[in-house]
Amino acid sequence: MSARDIIIKPVVTEKSSTLQATENKVTFVVAKNANKTAIKLAVQEIYNIKPVAVNTVNVHPKMRRVGRYSGMTNAYKKAIVTLPEGASINFFSED
Repeated sequence: MSARDIIIKPVVTEKSSTLQATENKVTFVVAKNANKTAIKLAVQEIYNIKPVAVNTVNVHPKMRRVGRYSGMTNAYKKAIVTLPEGASINFFSED
């Protein structure tokens, strides 16, 4: 499994933006079968930054309704990666 298969996309929410600004932590959606070691190596390979710590969360599906139709949201695995001091990952290019 390659590094791009492990890290699927960044999570860009108000909470993750606050974590990135205050505690130098970035959040990614990762493959369900990825472990902390694989996530750490993938971040190191893609962004050339050695993470200090990796925490993972299995996000469970939630019930949602649209009119009379009901269903579940997708389940996914989320990784919160702590970066070393002075390092940062910019997901948006400021031209």
